[in-house]
Amino acid sequence: MTLAENNAAANGERKRAAGLLARAERHELVEAFEALAEKPAVQPVRGPETGLVMVRGRIGGGGAPFNLGEVTVTRATIRLGSGAVGHAQALGTDREKVRLAAIFDALWQNDATKGFIEERLLLPIAARIAETDRRKADETAATRVDFFTMVRGDD
Repeated sequence: MTLAENNAAANGERKRAAGLLARAERHELVEAFEALAEKPAVQPVRGPETGLVMVRGRIGGGGAPFNLGEVTVTRATIRLGSGAVGHAQALGTDREKVRLAAIFDALWQNDATKGFIEERLLLPIAARIAETDRRKADETAATRVDFFTMVRGDD
């Protein structure tokens, strides 16, 4: 594996972790933080701060893009005592949630704590999201109507 391929794979893993942290619920992050054997020294670099982001949409998924509206987003950047920098962002205004997500992003980058973060936090979040998606798909399927056309034997 070349260096570029290795970096791409690492970036893909970090993107997955950041996505799961953004979709985490606050209590999941708090419980995982409390379960840490050793609490890290954390220095804020930026935020947490809340702002607005313009959301763009497309009619039918393939039409011309248009500005749908604005959503509230909170972001934070922290630095651990070890020097690792963590970034996080999430929809909404929960600053503590985003600060904790940034801490876990930084801890995830450290080989000593990565396994704990994966097992104690990211895997349960992924399982919760998959279960929610499955339940929504089942509810949608229950209301599905199949239309068909009957052809009469007109000669």
